[in-house]
Amino acid sequence: MATTKEIVTEMGNRLAATPAKLQGLNAIYQFNLTGDDGGTWQLKVEGGKAVFSEGAPDKANCAVTMGSADFKDMVAGKLNATAAFMSGRLRISGDMALAMKLQTIVS
Repeated sequence: MATTKEIVTEMGNRLAATPAKLQGLNAIYQFNLTGDDGGTWQLKVEGGKAVFSEGAPDKANCAVTMGSADFKDMVAGKLNATAAFMSGRLRISGDMALAMKLQTIVS
């Protein structure tokens, strides 16, 4: 299985290839991933561009907290984000509307 860093890099590449998904969205998302291969990542979406960075340099509008294994499963399509949220495996803080938009732009 890919590392979290590899997954985040691939997500960034996919977002760069589909800028239409990002039009009109200006937000900073923070991913707090716990467990083995965890870490903190930020996704800054602005002006039709998305940039991932490691760490938390800016104040996020929406923060996602979950285990790194669950994050990998979710990205791979093995774990439904809504089911993860309802079961407490995925926690959201900040703007819930942006969280719902995130599911659309990263899929």
